Amino acid sequence: MANILILGGTGHTGKWIARHLLEQSDVTVTIAGRHPEQAHAVAEEWNRQYPGQRVAGVYANTADAPSLRAAFAGHTLVVVAAPTTNHAETVVRTALETGVDYLDIQLGAKKFALLQSLATEIQRQGRCCITEAGFHPGLPSALVRYAATQLDTLDSANVCGYLQIGKDLPYTESVEELIECFKDYQGQVYRNGHWTKTDEFITRKTDFGSDIGWKNCYAMFFEELRPLPDLYPSLQETGFYISESHWVMDWILIPMIMALLKIMPHAVRPIGKLLWWGMRTFHQPPYRVELQWQASGLKDGQRATVHGTLSHPDGYVFTAIAVVAALLQYVDGSARKPGLWMMGHLVEPIRLMQDMERMGIQCRTGTQ
Repeated sequence: MANILILGGTGHTGKWIARHLLEQSDVTVTIAGRHPEQAHAVAEEWNRQYPGQRVAGVYANTADAPSLRAAFAGHTLVVVAAPTTNHAETVVRTALETGVDYLDIQLGAKKFALLQSLATEIQRQGRCCITEAGFHPGLPSALVRYAATQLDTLDSANVCGYLQIGKDLPYTESVEELIECFKDYQGQVYRNGHWTKTDEFITRKTDFGSDIGWKNCYAMFFEELRPLPDLYPSLQETGFYISESHWVMDWILIPMIMALLKIMPHAVRPIGKLLWWGMRTFHQPPYRVELQWQASGLKDGQRATVHGTLSHPDGYVFTAIAVVAALLQYVDGSARKPGLWMMGHLVEPIRLMQDMERMGIQCRTGTQ
C-alpha cells in the first residue's frame, strides 16, 4: 500500500488532492505543513469522514531540510502541492536522500532546469520523479496524446484554455508562483514543422461554445509540448493557447504587470495581489476552467478531425482531479517508472480521461 505525503496538504489544492485520493484509493495520506496544529486538524477531519484512520498530520517546512527528512521518512511518494519553487532544490534532494518518489504541481523554468540537472541521479536511484502535473501544465500534452489514439496519423493538435474565476475563490500563494512564471513567459508554438521564436506574439481565434462564444487566444509555451513533434513525426502544428478574459485585464493590467516585473522583480506578492484583484473584479461569467482540444489527421485513409473539452467550475479542484487521476496510475504501478517524467507524457491518456470524468470533470469528445 502506498503511503503518500502531501506537502502543502493544508492548502486549497492539497486538501482536494487528499480528498480524492481517499475516495478513489486505499492509500494512506500524511498532511504536511508549516503549522503542525493545522496539519493535525486537517488529518483529524479526514479521519472523521473516511474510515480506517488512514490520515496523519506532520510538521514540514521547505526551508528546513531536517524537518523534511523527518517528514519524508517511511513514505512512498511526496506530492508537492505548495508553491515552494524557491526551495525546490531542498525538497527534491531530500526526496532523493530519503528514497522517496516525487510529484509536483508547480510551474517554473528554474525548477524544471533543476530537475533536468538531476535526471541522471534520479534514474540511477530508480526513483520516479513526476513534474509539471495538474491541468495546465499537465493536461495539454496528455490531450494531444489522447487525440493521437483516435487517429492513424496526427497532423495538427492544439489545446486552448479558458479561465474565468468566480468572485469567491481565495487568494493563495500559487498566484505568486504564477507571477514568477510571467518572468519567463514564452509564446512558442510548433508550426509548419518548426518551433516559432520565443518572443513571437501568436494568437488563435477559438469557439468555446454557445455560453462562451468566440475568443482570441494567446500562445503560451509549456515544456511538455516540446517532445511532441519527435513523438509524432507526422505532426506539423501544435501549441497551447490561453483565452482573452476582459479588455481591462488583457490590455491594461497584464501589460502593467509585465512591466512591473521588469522594474521590481522581487515585488511578487503585491503584483500577485494586483493580478488577483483584477481577475476577481473584471472576470465575467460563465465562471469555469475549460480546456478545449482539436486535432486532425488520417483515419482509415480519410481526413478526420477529433475534438473535445474538459471543464470544471473550480480551477483548484480541476488541478487536484488531474493530479489524482495520474496518481491512481502511479499507485497501481502502471505509471511508477524510474526517471524524470512530465505528467502528460507518463500517464495513459484514455484511462486518465475516464478517471477524471468519474471524479467530476465534465468531458465531451467528438469526431468530424
